[in-house]
Amino acid sequence: MIDPAATLPAPLDSSVMISVEGLQKSIRNGPRTVNILKGLDFSVPRGQFVAIMGSSGSGKSTLLGLLAGLDTPSAGEVRLNGTAISYLPEDKLAQVRGKTIGFVFQSYQLIPTLTALENVLLPHELNAEAKDQKAGLTRARELLSSVGLGDRMDHYPVQLSGGEQQRVALARAFILRPPIVLADEPTGNLDSTNGAHVLELLLNLNRVEGTTLVLVTHDPLLADYADRRIVLRDGVIISDELNPNPAAEPRQTTVVGQ
Repeated sequence: MIDPAATLPAPLDSSVMISVEGLQKSIRNGPRTVNILKGLDFSVPRGQFVAIMGSSGSGKSTLLGLLAGLDTPSAGEVRLNGTAISYLPEDKLAQVRGKTIGFVFQSYQLIPTLTALENVLLPHELNAEAKDQKAGLTRARELLSSVGLGDRMDHYPVQLSGGEQQRVALARAFILRPPIVLADEPTGNLDSTNGAHVLELLLNLNRVEGTTLVLVTHDPLLADYADRRIVLRDGVIISDELNPNPAAEPRQTTVVGQ
């Protein structure tokens, strides 16, 4: 049996981390076909911070799901670090996701029966190639300390505020040092003060780790920090521009008690 991964094209460009080619997504709604994405083309170089913007229904969350390999396009292709992912079998896709992507969700997605430390460690423990458990534990502790939760590692999600839960989610996203981090409205469930803290932490972690960051948001103030802004409307890209003057560098991480 031929290994599908062995038949994949060679990487297009080692500096390109994300490549989207002719990406379409349609769904059936009764007798109608609804075209959510209508043929998107763009690429994201290594280390760039891209904000994906658009009103509700523009297709931005659908796009993020396709970039993550959580959904299959109707046509077109997504490549992550040169690997075509859109039509891989699930076992191969899971391997690529585990090595390549860190996720930050609006709703945190923490496991309630695990402590903060255990939640951060979970991707490490599920990764077959991450065999050094001591190193994983050390990194998890360092990440939680870096987001201001050094004294909250043994707390369960129910014992943490929303801002603290999102900080745990940030630490978890970076535990395996993924080259790409995808964030879906990471401050959407937080008040302005906690949202600012989480944004600051996300950007600091991203820059320290040197990852490529794609963030879906409807907030233009948050997008002001991005190197580039892609705006969707009705499933098409209506604007794709570099930000000539990104907002000032976030302060060094200093977490204020909540």
